[in-house]
Amino acid sequence: MDHQPEVNSFVRLNSINVSSHLEKKGKFSYLSWPFAVAELRKTDPLASWEVKRFNGLPYLATETGYFVEVAVTVQGVTLSQVHPVLDSSNRTMFEPNAFDINTSIQRCLVKAISLHGLGLYVFAGEDLPEPGALTPPQPKQPPETAQPRLAAKKPTPLRQVEPLIDATQQTRITALIAETGAELNRLLEYFGVDSLSQIQAKQYDRVIRSLQNRRAA
Repeated sequence: MDHQPEVNSFVRLNSINVSSHLEKKGKFSYLSWPFAVAELRKTDPLASWEVKRFNGLPYLATETGYFVEVAVTVQGVTLSQVHPVLDSSNRTMFEPNAFDINTSIQRCLVKAISLHGLGLYVFAGEDLPEPGALTPPQPKQPPETAQPRLAAKKPTPLRQVEPLIDATQQTRITALIAETGAELNRLLEYFGVDSLSQIQAKQYDRVIRSLQNRRAA
């Protein structure tokens, strides 16, 4: 009797539609960890995971924040994911409690499972885009036709000036760039500025999150 070829575990997990199992918290979507574990064990009943310990603790405390790490093994392949401890707005927490750390471990577990295929598309776009994926510069608009001399000119509305990041925030971004090996020029190009001092304050959390996700990857 002919045997059907075994389906690759990544292909099987990656083909599962997880959209109906996403949980919305604020403006962010998370994949339910019980669902992720259940689907993982259906694919590989012997699949296992491990919460990494740092000097006996399930988290690593650093000057830039707290981190957790979970390693998931599927069909003999072990893949590890590092996740920062974040609040509900995905901002770094410098004094997390036990619940915050446990929540981050659950999210880290789901991300580690996603490395094996399940719900991987949910996390697409969290890091800085690869070269070539940057938004191409928009063509300049042709100058407007000059108005007749006698035509009254409309007053130019005042442009609201967006606040920029301060020196402390610039220092933190610089430190993360050094830690992650990110390219400063690429980051500046992506945010459309010539230097860190020109990054708008409202973009600061996005810059930090992108660099932290790069380090976690």
